Amino acid sequence: MTDTTTSAAAAAVARTTTAPAGPGPGTADRTAPSAAPGAPDALGSLGSLGLFTLLVGAALPLIDFFIVNVALPTIDHDLAAGPALLELVVAGYGVAYAVLLVLGGRLGDRFGRRRLFAAGMAAFGLTSLACGLAPDAWSLVGARVAQGAAAALMLPQVLATIQAATHGTRKARAIGLYGATAGLAMVAGQILGGVLVSADLAGTGWRAIFLVNVPVAGLGLLLARTVPETRSASPAPVDVPGTLLLALALTTLLVPLAEGRTVGWPLWTWVALALWPFATAGFFLAERHADRAGKVPLVPPSLLRLVSLRRGLALVLPFSVGFGGFMFVAAVALQQGLRLGPVDAGLALAPMAVAFFLASLAGPRLVARYGTRVVTVGGLLQGAGLALLVATAWHGWPDLDVLDLAPAVALAGLGQGLQLPVLFRVVLADVPADRAGVGSGVMVTSQQSALALGVATLGSLFLALVPAYGMRTALAAVLVCQLGLVAVTVALSLRLPRRLT
Repeated sequence: MTDTTTSAAAAAVARTTTAPAGPGPGTADRTAPSAAPGAPDALGSLGSLGLFTLLVGAALPLIDFFIVNVALPTIDHDLAAGPALLELVVAGYGVAYAVLLVLGGRLGDRFGRRRLFAAGMAAFGLTSLACGLAPDAWSLVGARVAQGAAAALMLPQVLATIQAATHGTRKARAIGLYGATAGLAMVAGQILGGVLVSADLAGTGWRAIFLVNVPVAGLGLLLARTVPETRSASPAPVDVPGTLLLALALTTLLVPLAEGRTVGWPLWTWVALALWPFATAGFFLAERHADRAGKVPLVPPSLLRLVSLRRGLALVLPFSVGFGGFMFVAAVALQQGLRLGPVDAGLALAPMAVAFFLASLAGPRLVARYGTRVVTVGGLLQGAGLALLVATAWHGWPDLDVLDLAPAVALAGLGQGLQLPVLFRVVLADVPADRAGVGSGVMVTSQQSALALGVATLGSLFLALVPAYGMRTALAAVLVCQLGLVAVTVALSLRLPRRLT
């Protein structure tokens, strides 16, 4: 499943020096000579095969967030799902994933990140099997929620392990490859979904987009021993009130926004949205109270006082809202507007994937020379690509093909590839190694929530405009909104620390 995502990453990783795989199963850093407070919490170094394994684990959840976009019409036909349940197939995964990410990072800090990575990988394989065998729409929704929970257990361990088991230029390269993998996975998901649905492997149809995860998860489990075991030197207990309040805050925002338009905005959607600011304020106050009482909150306020983390997240949010909305809208516009088949709809985004990956690989060298101004340039290039796409769609609709769209999507992908991996480095630059799990959980939760928010808001705007103004105008309106988000990221990028450690 992840050949496109991981083969280039493995080749790049192979250029690094392979190090010992690290401690055996269940071995914590306390078995090593004691380190100074705040020092990295593992002596086992992350080697090339271990990094490759982690990148496979990073790719799977993001691919599966987007892979269903091109399969929704087929799922609707086979299971008679209807619009509301189709929205839940997407939203159920995204909400469970976002809600549990920080908790997953905390559990990895406490019980061992490799152990939680392997458990999450096994659970992801099993829940993917359940998705692929779902007999009806509600079973598929339930399996997707469980799959999102499994992803939340697995993904935070990837960045946390990189933070704890790499140093210096190796850490910068590994985080860069993580960013490249994450960005490529989000695009490759829709490409792969189109190919698998059209191929109809052994008559499985849309089910193949889930069943293909099973052997990949099995491979990940076999390779998990190449990942060094790390954990926090002073693990904190689970913050139950913080976890419940964060879940309430994210659920009351994301679920009504995802389902509202489809179900006609009933009373419960407005009640949930009205509860959201109170749940968010309650979460903030509970975390601050726990911090002042000497406890360890789910999201320590002291972590949010890190300037690099705050400023990096301020860019990750609008970037991800735009990206999530764009990918959803593109899937609908290409298939229903331009009448492209699933394969052609996926291939239309291939230039974006290639440009993103090449730009992200060049990113570390460019950052070493030009600093974080690479993010500013990337935003300008992404904006130019989106503007070109607006012009192309407006003047050529509906007689456009894959080649007509290629220059615009490639330029946008180039700009995105210069931004996302660097932003990940910015967010994590000053996070202490003993808080690597919660730091990576906060970052990925922010990204995932923003992706889901982008689908809910920009996707709903697009679908609401289509009946009244047509597909071309609706697409142009969404792209203009995304251009506004790009302008925000460009402006905020000027406040980033000029140099990264």
